[in-house]
Amino acid sequence: MTQSTRFSGKTVIITGSSTGIGEGIARRFHDEGANVVINARNAEKCAAVAGSLDPERTLVVAGDVSKPDFANEIVAKTVERFGGLDCLVNNAGVADQGMLHKMDDARIDRVIDINVKGVNYLSRAAIPELIKTAESGAQASIVNISSVSGTGGDSMLPLYNASKGAVTNLTRGLALQLGPQGVRVNTINPSVTRSDMVDQIINNEGAMKMMMNRMALKRVGEPEDIAAAVLYLLSDASTYVTGHTLHVDGGMAM
Repeated sequence: MTQSTRFSGKTVIITGSSTGIGEGIARRFHDEGANVVINARNAEKCAAVAGSLDPERTLVVAGDVSKPDFANEIVAKTVERFGGLDCLVNNAGVADQGMLHKMDDARIDRVIDINVKGVNYLSRAAIPELIKTAESGAQASIVNISSVSGTGGDSMLPLYNASKGAVTNLTRGLALQLGPQGVRVNTINPSVTRSDMVDQIINNEGAMKMMMNRMALKRVGEPEDIAAAVLYLLSDASTYVTGHTLHVDGGMAM
């Protein structure tokens, strides 16, 4: 991709950015000139992504976003390294298929801790810095990566449905809360997008046939599709957009 300077001097945290959608978002922002903060629990995978990026504009902060102390740490290290924060992309997430009445507490806690608490903890830690950015006259935004599964039910994913529905409604509430202070908050809802989390679906012929029957564009999404939408929502092209849920799903949610 041709290098751009559209986001030169801007700093973006992308959680869950060692693979899949998050990696695609990180690489696109890097190509657009931004400082990028790579995060996931696996430090080696984070380092592998960072190794192909400009070290002057890349920071790795590996750790678990479901831990409130770590949320504070990643924001603090970002500000220490780059002097501020312009954008937060809450992308880290997990899914767990199964019958709810057969799930133990640990399985339930894992999904809620990462998908719901993690987004809340990171947003809480980032908001004071984003307000400072907005007060300086620059754009400040949060984009939450939710899912089409947050808008309805999937027979084997009720816990995931609940967690992503929570993210979508958190976006609306934060948009109202932070709008007067100049911080915009939006959600993107992907459908089946190529990543480690959905490889099992993509490699299942029967499951993919069912998905394609529901999808207008008849193809699997790519991380680059989501990255382009995030870029729009964090750019000057969307300064009057907040509290919005953008479906980047190939037409699945129609």
